[in-house]
Amino acid sequence: MDNQAAQPLRACQVLQGNEACVEGALLAGCRFFAGYPITPASEVAEAMSQRMPEAGGIFLQMEDEIASINSIIGAAWGGKKAMTATSGPGYSLMQEGIGYAAATQTPCVIVNVMRGGPSTGQPTLASQQDVYQAKYGSHGDYEPIVLIPSSAQEAADMTIRAFNLAERYLVPVSLLLDEIVGHTRERVTLPTRPELINRTKPPAGIDYRPFEPIPALGGVCYRADFGEGRALLVDGQLHDHMGNRVGHKPAESAAHVRRICDKITQNAALISDYSLHFADDAEIMLLAYGSTARSALRAVLEGREAGMKMGLIRLKTLFPFPDALVKELGDRAKAVFVPEMNIGKIVNEVRRVVNSDVFSIPKLGGEMPTPAEILKSVREVRP
Repeated sequence: MDNQAAQPLRACQVLQGNEACVEGALLAGCRFFAGYPITPASEVAEAMSQRMPEAGGIFLQMEDEIASINSIIGAAWGGKKAMTATSGPGYSLMQEGIGYAAATQTPCVIVNVMRGGPSTGQPTLASQQDVYQAKYGSHGDYEPIVLIPSSAQEAADMTIRAFNLAERYLVPVSLLLDEIVGHTRERVTLPTRPELINRTKPPAGIDYRPFEPIPALGGVCYRADFGEGRALLVDGQLHDHMGNRVGHKPAESAAHVRRICDKITQNAALISDYSLHFADDAEIMLLAYGSTARSALRAVLEGREAGMKMGLIRLKTLFPFPDALVKELGDRAKAVFVPEMNIGKIVNEVRRVVNSDVFSIPKLGGEMPTPAEILKSVREVRP
């Protein structure tokens, strides 16, 4: 049953973003899901409860989000591709587990269908307020991978990519949908044979050191799982190549943190993903992500019809942030505008790397900024 292929729904059909995420996970080889229902992510768990048994996998509804994240970490060390799904309040509860997964180099996928906050916030409305939590939510230094789709099609495609990146770099990968993407129904074409990446097993006959970075793998470790006959010690405290604690040794502790950060930062160009629209001659550049990017693209089209040289950088990977690309295109423009469904967060990443004028277009309250609102903000600064 473990190797049973997931039988997809019709290759092309109309799906919610949340449902598309489930189909992408099954096609990626996910065979363990643990989660706790929470609006607006509940459809992920509901669909998984139906689809996972059909694929020969395991679905568990846990008692809370802390149990959920720990369950998928355990399943990953048992050899499964594993995923959970939640929204803002549950994502907060998962942060210690996400840090543990980073420290122990555990591949897993966490879907966060963002809603307004803080606290219980706006359960049924959209936001992009969790983007910094996705990078900085757990304590300590580590480098996460954070993907963010703008459509139901991308929800499916990026879920497959999230599993591939988790397996390739042995990290927890966060997939951030916002409520609009999660609940919008659109035509989705599911791949029949997606290209999949699996964790690299240690070659036979080597002196296996579970947490030793392998240069040929880009600084990522070979990975054995429990039950394969290898000696494994998995500890959340800073550890050496064998898993032994080194928290009392400053140099070795520093080396551990460097290892888990370097494998992401040194491969950032391979991980980063984005799309460009009318960027070649843009004097006014928008940078957007998630559902807001759809509104931003319409604003660019309408602006260009009105004679404004506007362009768009649409981020598909929030972190690692594409510093070089944003700097090159941002410095070439006269001004960069960043519409977001938050008080202004990713705009700070843009300001960090761009020398041109950078302006925030924040919107709170659970509603996506309209193209007219974005154009109005641009014209107020650049008439």
